Amino acid sequence: MAEERKKRILVVEDEPDIQEMIHTMLQRVGWETVAALDVPQAVNVLRTKPLPDVVLLDLMLPGIDGFELLRQMRAKPVFDNLPVIIVSALADPESIRKGLDLGADRYVTKVGIATNLIKTVQEVLRNGRRKAE
Repeated sequence: MAEERKKRILVVEDEPDIQEMIHTMLQRVGWETVAALDVPQAVNVLRTKPLPDVVLLDLMLPGIDGFELLRQMRAKPVFDNLPVIIVSALADPESIRKGLDLGADRYVTKVGIATNLIKTVQEVLRNGRRKAE
């Protein structure tokens, strides 16, 4: 029986300490991570095959913000089945609603990252994209 390939997670995060923490958390579960410090780096990863299995997206990025990257991704059919989980310090209801309305599948605040991130990624990998209600 062929060995299943490791799940590949794109982490779009501009703060190296947070990126390293997320990488360590995901690696402990056995997932591979690909790092992007800004939107142009993320776009380069998204242009390569295979696509990641999940994108973890910070919103407050230098230059183009995470909302705009999410808007661009959801405008392209190639990303229709690619789950996006926002991981942000923005915890206000308006930011959360905007992110979900733009097509994020889940929203994890950085305050709850240690307890919620792995569980949320596992759920998205198991169930796929959030369906519109």
